[in-house]
Amino acid sequence: MDSGGIRRRLALGGVVLAAAGMFGLATTGTAQADTGGTCAGREVRTLPFSSGVTHIYKQDGYVCAVTVARRTGAAQTMSVSVQARGGRPVVDKGSYRDHAGPITVHAGRRCVWVRGSVGSQGSVSSGWILC
Repeated sequence: MDSGGIRRRLALGGVVLAAAGMFGLATTGTAQADTGGTCAGREVRTLPFSSGVTHIYKQDGYVCAVTVARRTGAAQTMSVSVQARGGRPVVDKGSYRDHAGPITVHAGRRCVWVRGSVGSQGSVSSGWILC
């Protein structure tokens, strides 16, 4: 094998290692946004509002929330966010047909603030809860 082939293979190996390292850094955080499925744990609060409902779950120091639209079908702007006291909010906002989230945040024993919205008119904000 010539020296050009070796250099290409070494460069490719470096790219693969760098990508693996970046993936590892991206997945070691304490919050995550999942594009499907449901929350783990038991449901501790339900926050209804005019165009939807936000469900809040808790398990082993983790708080999870999902906002579900009352009318499903056509895509509309939806969001859900969870913020542990002292932390930044983790948000899932986009154009969805039936739900936004789930969002999971490690809160430990800290209070959380949960927000949810569907469309431009309906929204809910919990205030500090689960303290």
